[in-house]
Amino acid sequence: MSHRPESFESRWLPTRREFTLEAALAVLAGCVVTITEGCGSSTSPTPTPTPTDVPASVSANHNHSGVISAAQITTGAAFTLNIQGTAAHPHTVSITQADLTALKNRQSVTRESSTDPSNTFGNHSHQVTFTPV
Repeated sequence: MSHRPESFESRWLPTRREFTLEAALAVLAGCVVTITEGCGSSTSPTPTPTPTDVPASVSANHNHSGVISAAQITTGAAFTLNIQGTAAHPHTVSITQADLTALKNRQSVTRESSTDPSNTFGNHSHQVTFTPV
């Protein structure tokens, strides 16, 4: 069995119309990618700011302090924050997932602390505000 190359005339060649259609489709396929990438908003999306630690501002404060860390904001899981600081009595603040989302979006969050007894101040609570910078 001899292997003989096919002659040029016996190979299938597209007609002028078929060639033009295939060429137009090839050009349009490239344009679709370009158009798809080029369409859309004329403004670039605003990147989400990187969270930073957010210190507490405690109303009627007498040595309470607390900080929500950037890691806690990023994780987004609800938790209870101890704000005793150097005060002689404790208080806690419940931080929700919604609070952490607000902080991540640079929005201020205010929560009321637990009501706890103090020899000096009696049973009381505090308004605790977290304001991202």
